[in-house]
Amino acid sequence: MRSRRLVVSVAVIAATIGFAPGIAAAAGPVAPGPVAPGPVAPGMGAPAVDLAKAAAPGLKTFSSPAERSVRKALPGAKSGVAAQQAAGNPDLALVLNATATTAHAFDLETTIVSADSALKVTVDWGDGSAPDGMDAHGSTLLKNSHTYAKLGQYTVRVAVTDPANQAEVVNEFQIMTAGSDFVAHTPTRLLDTRDGTGAVRGKVPAYGSTRVKVGGNGTIPEGVTAVALNVTVTNTTSGGHVTAFAEGTDRPTTSNVNFEAGQSVPNLVIVPVGKNGYVELANRGSASVDLIADVTGYFTHADAAGYTPMAPVRFVDTREGLGTARGQLQGQKTFGTKISGLRGVPAGITAVALNVTVTNPREAGHLSVFPGGGSVPITSNLNFTAGQTVANAVIVPVGPDGTIDVRNGAWAGTDVVVDVVGYYSTQSKAAYMPITSVRLLDTRDPRWTHGPMQGRGYIWHPLSVDEPGIAGFVLNTTVTNTAGAGFLSVAPDPNTREQYRLGRQVFPDRPTASTLNWTARRTVPNLVQAAAGNNGIVDYWNQGWDNTDLIVDIFGYYESN
Repeated sequence: MRSRRLVVSVAVIAATIGFAPGIAAAAGPVAPGPVAPGPVAPGMGAPAVDLAKAAAPGLKTFSSPAERSVRKALPGAKSGVAAQQAAGNPDLALVLNATATTAHAFDLETTIVSADSALKVTVDWGDGSAPDGMDAHGSTLLKNSHTYAKLGQYTVRVAVTDPANQAEVVNEFQIMTAGSDFVAHTPTRLLDTRDGTGAVRGKVPAYGSTRVKVGGNGTIPEGVTAVALNVTVTNTTSGGHVTAFAEGTDRPTTSNVNFEAGQSVPNLVIVPVGKNGYVELANRGSASVDLIADVTGYFTHADAAGYTPMAPVRFVDTREGLGTARGQLQGQKTFGTKISGLRGVPAGITAVALNVTVTNPREAGHLSVFPGGGSVPITSNLNFTAGQTVANAVIVPVGPDGTIDVRNGAWAGTDVVVDVVGYYSTQSKAAYMPITSVRLLDTRDPRWTHGPMQGRGYIWHPLSVDEPGIAGFVLNTTVTNTAGAGFLSVAPDPNTREQYRLGRQVFPDRPTASTLNWTARRTVPNLVQAAAGNNGIVDYWNQGWDNTDLIVDIFGYYESN
């Protein structure tokens, strides 16, 4: 029988090693505002967070009662003594119960009701694999486990044969794997309260909410499990935050987008979809706001594209001429860059997970990222003001030639930096497991014994233990109470928990890619698709010189078994 063991604990390492290259935060406003309160995050020695409990809604149980057992006589049991034997063991029956244990795996319990007789049992998992064969005797409980190579719905058939009584009983039922694969979608606007797209026209009131239809909207099918949305809050007149969650479920205490008066702030969210096909967006600010939601893909139980996380790799930097021509991307201009087949990304991917940063913009505007060779969408991924450095997570389909396009919607130039953090492909094995969002870490909490992140330091964060199938995590990171400019990097840690426990850890290489940028007295969020690495430990690096508070919420994880 399999069991999941995901735990969370936190440790802090202070570092004073010299400054590594990255994106330095420029002066100018970024995404500020209060951060939603949440459960206490564990620190060194604090209790672990039970992510298996958070994942429980996605780990369903399937059953088939004894009444569904179908009995038949074995070949040859047609007359005489054989017919009498076939009438023996009249109560022979099967009860089946299967529980999903991971994205791809199940535990099966087979309860056999039988007279005191020797039995042969066969389990056919419905995926073409060799059936499991077992011996049994009389009434008993048998346990089996199975991992499916591909997601989907399968018919499990269990047969028990009683040779002495020339009888066989069969029971079968359908089960659905718990994980979800990704289907890339052309960037499309699903909601804009400014013009009535997808909802009644008008601002979302203070402490009110609106909803986004996802399942059954356009080419998105019914029954999708989660969706990748770029959510933008605009026309703000006070501070607050937005929380995205599946309609019909309790609103979590986590946050997705933080803002203050006068700011237009985007953030990528990967959020479960309610049973009715809707996602709810709650405005947790004290004044009304406009909300925009653009879809770039969705998750489904059907076999599609899995995910492969990567330690962040820089693909584009206009300041250096990496991945495109050197020099700022001019206003109303577009550049294309190759993703497939370069720097560890294979050919044949369907979509790519990015962290895109704008720096040194000469005026306010927005940036759009879309499939290479496609038409320019009305959607946006980043909003910026003059002189601002701002980053946002992006999931975007690649064009047929494996490229993406980046367009500057402003009238003046800006520098653009693109880091690849993972990709989706039919060859990738990790499926997404959306969970009830959980606050993992909040350095503001008085029970956090280490206090704020130290300047130039990092926090190492064990997220999975003894679970080699966990490939990555979907996190929302937020910095607040910033004393000066800086940027956050998130990367897998090369050490094991045992090395840290014994004080034998090596100092990790300082990452050069940025996750989010901040200036003094600003609150800035950004979604992170963090790779688990070899040891299931994620590092958060404060790349600034001043202390800052860090909040981390988890929304799901990717699992390959």
